[in-house]
Amino acid sequence: MKESWRWYGPLDKITLSEIMQTGASGIVTALHEIPYGEVWPCETIAKRKADILAAGLDWVVVESLPIHERIKRGDGDLSALFANYRQSMANLAAEGIRTICYNFMPLLDWTRTDLAAPVATGGSCLRFSTPKMAALEIHMLGREQARYAYPAEVVTAAESWFQASSDEGRAQLMHSVMAGLPGAFDRYDADGLKAALKLYDGLDRSALRRHYKRFLDEIIPAAEDLGMRLCVHPDDPPRDILGLPRIVSDAGDIDWILDAVDSPANGLTLCAGSLGANPDNDVSELARRFASRTWFAHLRNVRKDADGSFEEAAHLAGDTDMVALTAVLLEEEARRRRIGEDDWEIPFRPDHGHELLDDAARNTHPGYPLIGRLRGLAELRGVIAGLSHDWKERR
Repeated sequence: MKESWRWYGPLDKITLSEIMQTGASGIVTALHEIPYGEVWPCETIAKRKADILAAGLDWVVVESLPIHERIKRGDGDLSALFANYRQSMANLAAEGIRTICYNFMPLLDWTRTDLAAPVATGGSCLRFSTPKMAALEIHMLGREQARYAYPAEVVTAAESWFQASSDEGRAQLMHSVMAGLPGAFDRYDADGLKAALKLYDGLDRSALRRHYKRFLDEIIPAAEDLGMRLCVHPDDPPRDILGLPRIVSDAGDIDWILDAVDSPANGLTLCAGSLGANPDNDVSELARRFASRTWFAHLRNVRKDADGSFEEAAHLAGDTDMVALTAVLLEEEARRRRIGEDDWEIPFRPDHGHELLDDAARNTHPGYPLIGRLRGLAELRGVIAGLSHDWKERR
């Protein structure tokens, strides 16, 4: 498996020279400064790749080439947006960059209610509190219908939190929810989010699937021609929020996506944390089921609570058996080598590490500290080395 590291380019507080010291060899990045829907210019891609190569690293995955919200809404004439997406893909392929991770979550990307929840052993982590999310929906956004989307005890806890919270605490909650949009240009306060949600009125699960199918029909043939692979990232969290449907949350969703356009170019990013936040998902089993269409992996762990809340755990300490999951991915690599695939290696990155030691002083993108991710990478490297050694001994 190819050790990789997410880097936010010039926006990142962590430098390429520091990433080189982690031992990772691959970079996962994007042109976050370019607004959604615009073409990524050849010269900008080439400059970013040259900077990465000059540091002794390789740009292995684009994360992500964002899909404009109008495509998700099926809003108006989308021909120019699809053409721009295909042109950006062609420009990336011209530089030898052929794997694109993307998501189809409407309006919001990954969503958390707390960016620095305390960890028992020290440091902090990202957390999704179901009562806080319910408080935001019901009391801050005035979405009375959201009362029926949560269990009664969560609605009660949400009201208790809201009544006890200060204006500062509510503003911090909104800031945390907005933090999952590192490349987006839009950030909302409560009134702005209400207005944005109106654009999605009537967007139900079947409509979002229909719009997603159109995207795949427009884009995957071009990916095939370019020798590229798109790999969808699961929903995070894997549940409807803000009244918006999520359609990449479990095995049935993934089956539908991969069958919608049955092509190796239409693949999966196996995010252990996103899938692991759904208590109905067995992440190792999902990895085995979709191994042949998995082109990229996010390895992180979560610890779930009974009310639907969850938080980022240490990579080897959450609810997912990371050793068993890693074994599945290594077995898939071995299968690809046996059948003679040249591009058999699966890039992975340690995801959403804890903030440890002096990480907090760096003010990096939430969830992407240096020391916490380095700990995760070291743990995963040890798992991979141990499994690989065991297999060699048995052979």
